[in-house]
Amino acid sequence: MAIANIKSPTAQVTAPASSARVALAVVTSLFFMWGFVTVLNDVLVPHLKSIFDLNYAQASLIQFAFFLAYFIFSIPSAKLIDSIGYKKTMVVGVVVMGVGALLFIPSAMVPSYPLFLGALMVLAGGITALQVAANPYVAVLGPPETASSRLNLSQAFNSLGTAIAPYLGGRLILSASARDMNVVRQMSADALQAYRVQEASSVKLPYLVIGLALIALGVAIGLFKLPPMPGAEHHKGDTSAGSVWKHRNLVLGVVGIFVYVGAEVSIGSYLINYLSQANIGNISEVDAAKYVSLYWGGAMVGRFIGSAILQKVRTGTVLGLAALVASALVFTTIFTSGHLAMWSIILVGLFNSVMFPSIFTLGIAELGPLTGDGSGLLIMAIVGGALIPFAQGAMADRIGLHHAFILPAICYLYIVYYAFRGSKPLATAYRRPSETCSRGNG
Repeated sequence: MAIANIKSPTAQVTAPASSARVALAVVTSLFFMWGFVTVLNDVLVPHLKSIFDLNYAQASLIQFAFFLAYFIFSIPSAKLIDSIGYKKTMVVGVVVMGVGALLFIPSAMVPSYPLFLGALMVLAGGITALQVAANPYVAVLGPPETASSRLNLSQAFNSLGTAIAPYLGGRLILSASARDMNVVRQMSADALQAYRVQEASSVKLPYLVIGLALIALGVAIGLFKLPPMPGAEHHKGDTSAGSVWKHRNLVLGVVGIFVYVGAEVSIGSYLINYLSQANIGNISEVDAAKYVSLYWGGAMVGRFIGSAILQKVRTGTVLGLAALVASALVFTTIFTSGHLAMWSIILVGLFNSVMFPSIFTLGIAELGPLTGDGSGLLIMAIVGGALIPFAQGAMADRIGLHHAFILPAICYLYIVYYAFRGSKPLATAYRRPSETCSRGNG
């Protein structure tokens, strides 16, 4: 697998194996937290859509604001790693996440849709710093041959958070007896304001708890001694690695992350609305939120399985096959209805599982001291989670939500190309002349 090439001398782990295992466990807890917080957006989309009487395109601004932060803050986060290192960048990220979560309280008190979007951007800005630091940290925290497997394992706990969040969020945030929008539209201005304050108040307690927990976690990480990774950091005056843009596997991997996150988030964002449609699941939004947990839970199960498979099978092969099946499942839901359409779209989560960690490790292969900069570009590409759901929402307003799923289906086809062709590093990749790869890219 391509991640074998990460074994550049500058990317070797300096910590003993026991220390690396403890560090991996600590950092993996961060994966859980940002997964939990991110997927709460899938509950916020239908909730705020109802409160503020939004169409699909307007409601997609929730994901747009959240994932736009990745585009804005990824490169600054990579530079922050160069300045203060991986550990301190992670601490900054967790604390900023906590502040963003606490900003939901005044947003709900007003209530104001723009304020909610602003709070989401602050929250996502913290997650961006965390992801830019934590993903490559895990990838280089151990033998290079198992980097993809190790990142899949950490991402499995990220998926544990994404599996739990829709269920808990649905019970705590969504109203079991939401009013019909035709009734809401006929309310007086004062009655409408009172209704919105009452409905928006359901987000206060969940995000208060999340905000305080994140700040406490940031303090704990700051006090914990994580092993440094100087070999995966860019050092001032070091020009031996060349330009990050010369790495074909990274550049095409940026597109891969863009379309993958966009497809995954698009499906999750509209799943509650989709499953509640009469010709699909014909269930309430509260019940549909439980099935969203199955979608994200499938990613969790798949990552545990994928972590084991990637010990023996090339990363590119696993990624390509998973993307092929995911695309086939989305096309199935487009051309069917009822339970077949319902379960085919839910099953996509299982095959999403290995995609992000596999694209990420293939993308940073052979970057050496440019690993942090490459990570910044890959995490910046998560902005796909802002643009593609917005595009799908606009399509849904015109051709219906059912057929708008054609967009994520096409995204998965690009990942098939990247897995089998685009992820192979060129000869310009960073390595010592004497260095050879122990395993192929696939």
